[in-house]
Amino acid sequence: MMDWNLYRQQVTAGVGGFAKLSPETIGGYGALSAAGQKTTLLDAKVRGLIAVAVAVTLRCHGCITVHADAAGTLGATQEELVEALGVAASLGAGAAIVYDTRALDAFAASAEARSPTP
Repeated sequence: MMDWNLYRQQVTAGVGGFAKLSPETIGGYGALSAAGQKTTLLDAKVRGLIAVAVAVTLRCHGCITVHADAAGTLGATQEELVEALGVAASLGAGAAIVYDTRALDAFAASAEARSPTP
């Protein structure tokens, strides 16, 4: 698996460095968001339902409220939303199981680091 202590240090350093180096990120996010609104195969309502489901899996309260409102405005029904949320729930459960193994690995690594070496 991975070295959890090293990973934590890398994430902390990376996020701090990114924030200083890339003030253009919000502009990039805006462009990405606009690109995601272009319609070719999926209609706006389906994309709105996907957005709510993704927001749930990301556990982003701001995203949930914005995209739930948008999905309703685009004509999504409660029944359609519940179906999309069912997909999000099943993906969340699967991801949780995968991350359970990572938590067990991190726990074992911590226990090993605490053990005195002979």
